[in-house]
Amino acid sequence: MLKKLFVIMMGLASVSQADEAAVTGAGASFPAPVYRRWTYSYSEQNPGTQITYQSVGSGAGLNQIKAGTVDFAGTDNPLTLEQQEEFGLVQFPMLTGGVVVIVNVPGVKDSQLKLSKEVLANIYLGKITHWNDSAIRALNPKLRLPKLKITVVRRSDSSGTSFIFTNYLSKISPTWKAQVGQGSSVKWPVGIGGQKNPGVCNTVSKIKGSIGYTEYTYAVEAKLACACLENADGKFIAPSQESFSAAASCADWKNAPGFYMELTNVPGAKSWPITGVTYILMRKDCPADVKSTLRNYFMWCYTEGSGMATKLNYVALPQDVVKLVEPTL
Repeated sequence: MLKKLFVIMMGLASVSQADEAAVTGAGASFPAPVYRRWTYSYSEQNPGTQITYQSVGSGAGLNQIKAGTVDFAGTDNPLTLEQQEEFGLVQFPMLTGGVVVIVNVPGVKDSQLKLSKEVLANIYLGKITHWNDSAIRALNPKLRLPKLKITVVRRSDSSGTSFIFTNYLSKISPTWKAQVGQGSSVKWPVGIGGQKNPGVCNTVSKIKGSIGYTEYTYAVEAKLACACLENADGKFIAPSQESFSAAASCADWKNAPGFYMELTNVPGAKSWPITGVTYILMRKDCPADVKSTLRNYFMWCYTEGSGMATKLNYVALPQDVVKLVEPTL
């Protein structure tokens, strides 16, 4: 009797596990705050579906989706259409957000410090080494800038956020473009590394005189001061959802093969200069049941999840762009 009961119970457990759809994702830390909210809320509304996402960085996410060890990957470093075809992947955009410059300078509050294109590039090139440098003081005559060494902080892992940041520096600085270039992992002229966006924020918060770059939500959560940056129109702009949206409005998705898009240094008096798009990557040979589960999930993210993205300072894709993405899904 006990043996028979055990067999019945094991059978019921197997049915229960089979009925529950479980899919896994990994990748960019840039969108991780909203992805965490989405996966939790969607699983609550759909008890039979379990979706998880690990924030491991864009480079690691790309490696995992290429190897087939996850069902989807997040990346802020977009693949060209040729790369997608080479790796057997499809790519589509999920969100737009801002990469911001964070500083830890005594006496300097949020949005007080102005940094021009030339000054920002020269700090990361190691040419400007102290906060009381004449070039910084000329931009900020009302700030009492200390004679304090600048500690440059950058990502230590392969990072889509680094791609967006170095893509921007390559556009505004011929020297940076020639000597360093752009990529998810580059040979940094100076600085110390932090692991993922939280690691950069933690390092900046601990070291007086430091400067770093991170996705805006992490800066807000860490209560770090952000700098105002000079945009393509020569205006000094503070990071905000409005300035990210202004930059995002420049995107021409209809003429973007494979949805490849760059939104750094785009025109517009109100545009934030370091705006980026975060993407989802899936394998073309993904099993049909996983495809179906993810299609339902991502369409929910585009619709019901858009409000959550806005609350976390991301810019949700407009519905006309979602319509362009639907055939890919």
